[in-house]
Amino acid sequence: MSCQSGTTKNNTSTTNYELVNNWPELSKNYYLGQPTGIGIDKDDHIFVFHRAGRKWTSPFPDSAISNNTILELNNESGKIINSWGANYFIMPHGLTVDKQNNIWLTDVGLHQIFKFSHDGKLLMKLGVAKVPGNDSLHFNLPTDIAVADDGSFYVSDGYGNSRVVKFSSTGKYIKSWGTYGNKPGEFIIPHGIALDKNNNLYVADRQNNRVQLFDTNGNFLKELKNDMQVEQTPSIAIDNLGRLFAIDYDPTKKKDSTVNGSTIFEIDSSQHAKNHFGATGSAERTTSWFHDLAIDSKGNIYVGDIIGMKILKFKLKK
Repeated sequence: MSCQSGTTKNNTSTTNYELVNNWPELSKNYYLGQPTGIGIDKDDHIFVFHRAGRKWTSPFPDSAISNNTILELNNESGKIINSWGANYFIMPHGLTVDKQNNIWLTDVGLHQIFKFSHDGKLLMKLGVAKVPGNDSLHFNLPTDIAVADDGSFYVSDGYGNSRVVKFSSTGKYIKSWGTYGNKPGEFIIPHGIALDKNNNLYVADRQNNRVQLFDTNGNFLKELKNDMQVEQTPSIAIDNLGRLFAIDYDPTKKKDSTVNGSTIFEIDSSQHAKNHFGATGSAERTTSWFHDLAIDSKGNIYVGDIIGMKILKFKLKK
């Protein structure tokens, strides 16, 4: 996928999206941690999984985060509707909302995945807490989840295992595929995962700077290569029109020791990128690290910036 279209000599472009200023509307004393996962429910409420002041360390902390880690936000005002998730998680990562409004989460510190009801009741938990592994019962730093129409689900697993794992709707292991590498069907950090209307699976193969497409049985279909000279493609999302969006990240240090930052782009049917834009709404990169994105029913795009510790909303221009 070529990411050059729309870019001019001054590194800006004409895009169909603009940044919504002063969104979300949080209280002055509210501290938002790194927003690592974003999803959207049937009412277009925005769900955010954040680290509530905790930072990624090696080794991970041993204790659960005592503050609420899941926010439910009004998509227009950005005001908090509900929050929960205290005393569950060590290192929050991915969040997905399925078509039944259940909330799916991954925790890289616990090496576990979770399914909650919309209001925070635990419905399912897979993986062994704090025990990494590479079999049907264990994960190793799982990153994200995608849920199919029949309730079966896929886990990108992840930083440690470089594989995708498929489960039945009840959590029964079905199969897994992928090993470390850069060939078709191999991964170097499968970081984000999404399903299209045909239940084909898209995997953001982060360090290979590409998206790989598979069928429901894990058969490789094609590769969408990010032609931008950056290191990472961390996440993807598919809107209700079937359009594929991705985010990238360029950690290359500038002379002033800041990172080049992230952009969002749409991948069209010919596998070319358009509507390339960053944190300011233009194609110019600023210091940012977009970790995940989601798209509401109106086509508005939401991303979590884990450097800026903020959530950004971009709306379609009229």
